[in-house]
Amino acid sequence: MAEFHEVPADAPVGVKFLNWIDNRFPLSVTYKAHLSEYYAPKNFNAWYFFGSLALLVLVIQILTGIFLVMNYKPDASINAAGLPVAFASVEYIMRDVPWGWLIRYMHSTGASMFFVVVYLHMVRGLLYGSYRKPRELVWVFGVAIFLALMAEAFMGYLLPWGQMSFWGAQVIVNLFSAIPLIGPDLSVFIRGDYVVSDATLNRFFALHVIAVPLVLIGLIVAHIIALHEVGSNNPDGVEIKAKKDARGIPLDGIPFHPYYTVHDVFGVGMFLMVFSAIVFFAPEAGGYFLEANNFFPADPFKTPPHIAPVWYFTPFYSILRANTFNFFWLDAKLWGVIFMGLGVVILGFLPWLDRSPVKSIRYRPFWHKLVYGVFFINFVILGYLGVQPPSPVGQIVSQIGTLIYFGFFILMPIWSRMGTFKQPPERVNFKPH
Repeated sequence: MAEFHEVPADAPVGVKFLNWIDNRFPLSVTYKAHLSEYYAPKNFNAWYFFGSLALLVLVIQILTGIFLVMNYKPDASINAAGLPVAFASVEYIMRDVPWGWLIRYMHSTGASMFFVVVYLHMVRGLLYGSYRKPRELVWVFGVAIFLALMAEAFMGYLLPWGQMSFWGAQVIVNLFSAIPLIGPDLSVFIRGDYVVSDATLNRFFALHVIAVPLVLIGLIVAHIIALHEVGSNNPDGVEIKAKKDARGIPLDGIPFHPYYTVHDVFGVGMFLMVFSAIVFFAPEAGGYFLEANNFFPADPFKTPPHIAPVWYFTPFYSILRANTFNFFWLDAKLWGVIFMGLGVVILGFLPWLDRSPVKSIRYRPFWHKLVYGVFFINFVILGYLGVQPPSPVGQIVSQIGTLIYFGFFILMPIWSRMGTFKQPPERVNFKPH
């Protein structure tokens, strides 16, 4: 046990109180290690807003989720009005709970905005090589967060018990039945029944509200701890710890607090303006955030003409639908599920696939930038196709897009080290303004 530190008897009350806490809990040590004495590169740009914005949206989702759960009922039975109780409870929140409409729209908008900032956060990592040594574990934790976030969103998507929620869950869970030997039993285990029913709703509610958020928060803590252990990357991909002054402080580093906390306040302000504009003026976002079919109660006897997941799943849904061929003894449906899963998992292997001698896109050949550009545009096209009904042309384009998506990663060990690279600077490029 560490020795107690004493302060002078005439010290201010606040100092005495803080010292009393520090002798029993590492408050000041934690504050210094992660804020005031955590040195971040001084050349952060706008791409570095999205990590803090992801934390902000997480807080919004937790707070709005708490208030929604106070009035939501995970019950698929039919009430006296002929509506499922779960669906009716959402309508009750929207119409009768004071400010319930605002809380619900903040939560539904927050779900989509969470994926917006996470996708942009991942793009930043790709552009600046934030997954390269020594940050491999930071990236792996990040991919695990992305997987947990997808699970959280999928399970929450069922809870309104609308038409698209019900049938979307039915389609996705049925995909697991394609797995040989264990598939049918696994589907029943996930649903808790032979079809999506009250048991499924209660199961998904428990996972969405308690289990997955605990995993998500744990992974986020691990992600931040790993990041602060190795230090943040920067747009130049230069390790600031390589150049230190006599006190051991990085020459190109500045304390995270107050410099980047104030920096992030600006980003938060800009984000909240966009977020509020969506909540108050376009909460449905043209059917991308809240689908029209979800304003009708779930009906197991009436299938919607077109079933599609929410927009943030659609790139991977396109990959699922792209495969129409049977390989070996496995049918096309199973291969689609495998490719969809690999589409997410392969992101975790990025630190070992990229063999480029430099980290940042700034110092790579021009045609590398074109490769990244094609990859990002292709991902958006896959997302668009995932929203659209199946068509022969869409099928061909999605198959080409799937080949481009996986080709980007599979061929990366080869193309990433080809070309003429610029010499990165010994210190970061920084222009004060």
